[in-house]
Amino acid sequence: MWLIVRKTERLLGEVKIPASKSHSVRANFFGLLADGVSEATIHDACADAYSMAKVVTHLGAKVHIGKDKWVFEGTGGNLKVPYDVLDVGNSGTGLFITYAVSALLDSYVVVTGDEQIRYKPGRYGQPLLNALKDLGAKAAFSVRGDGKPPVVIRGVVKGGKTMIPGINSQWLTPLLITMPLAEKDTEIYVPSLHERPYIEMTLQWVRRVRGKIEHEDYERFYISGGQRYRPYRFTVPGDWESACFVLAAGVLVEDAEITLYGLDIRDVQGDKVVVNILKEMGADITIKNYGLDGITIRSTGKLEGIEVDCKHLPDAIPYLAVLGTFAKGKTVLKNIAPSRFKETDRPAVVKKELEKMGAKIELKEDEMVIYPSKLHGAWIDGHMDHRIIMATALAGMIADGVTVISDAEYYKKSFPTFYEVFKSLGANILEVQEVRSPLG
Repeated sequence: MWLIVRKTERLLGEVKIPASKSHSVRANFFGLLADGVSEATIHDACADAYSMAKVVTHLGAKVHIGKDKWVFEGTGGNLKVPYDVLDVGNSGTGLFITYAVSALLDSYVVVTGDEQIRYKPGRYGQPLLNALKDLGAKAAFSVRGDGKPPVVIRGVVKGGKTMIPGINSQWLTPLLITMPLAEKDTEIYVPSLHERPYIEMTLQWVRRVRGKIEHEDYERFYISGGQRYRPYRFTVPGDWESACFVLAAGVLVEDAEITLYGLDIRDVQGDKVVVNILKEMGADITIKNYGLDGITIRSTGKLEGIEVDCKHLPDAIPYLAVLGTFAKGKTVLKNIAPSRFKETDRPAVVKKELEKMGAKIELKEDEMVIYPSKLHGAWIDGHMDHRIIMATALAGMIADGVTVISDAEYYKKSFPTFYEVFKSLGANILEVQEVRSPLG
């Protein structure tokens, strides 16, 4: 599928942001592992949530999905040996959690995903596979020997000591979810933890199901074995990572006034800091009742370049890069290394694609500098990365000419209503199944 985007003069209206992808993935796994019946309210669930529902069903959960209500009949940790390969679709977080949860079984389990998951560099999971073996797994290896799926897992993890590099929270979260159910205690050393809000989200979920994990300043984690998870009831808040694209559009497009519903600025999601980032750049934002009664953004026609520490914001690089092309003065993104471990090497990919549109960007290993640039339409490779696709769509809304973006269906991974939301606001955007000419 393709997106064809032309310059947009005006965005006006109200939108409801779908449920958080990160919360929704965790809701599935804690629903699987808890005793009894758990219930999650998930508005406009993303593709990753449905992929995880299939995985946890294969592992023994019973999942009942209504319009917004998801009900899980859990296993209490007594998992079922899956009768087929576990396919996580395009979920990176789900991929790694599936590795660890599968290691609770004394049986071989094969875990794979779609083409993007199997081959893109961001799905390297060797540090987690090594940790699972440290903790008692009999097998944890990549079939191709490159640290990427397909991966073969065999438990049973018992507990013990291990170390996980702090550069990618997706290697630590699976252990925090799984090891409380192991037989013995576990200690995990994590030097220089990045992406801390995702870990706090995981810890919040553990507490929600009456689990207990202690830590020393997010560097050493102590997990008692033999725990049991209790069922939960939780309304998943709106997805701040999706909201970022709508908020960014509200300052990029010349005439815009957008009100977003479904968000909670008190939630643990790290990307809520976008509000402070945009305000510092000069945006006009009004927040009512912590966002529960709406967040309104109005275009001001100008932005100032700033410096942003992205250590805990790995998913923000693509849209921040687009904002940087629009801002006066240079925009500097620091500590961007964690974003190289996602669906793609995002700093390198967004630089490559925005440069096709005329952007001026300098890239170092851990820093990106974006200069004000006059953008023009181009043929964009979406790289099967939802955030690259959505960010370049924003760029297309302020670029002269026509922008055509491939792999558009991947935006549904996290923001299933992205196209409908922007069409309703008045964006000059079209979704098509086939494109014969880049600018035709």
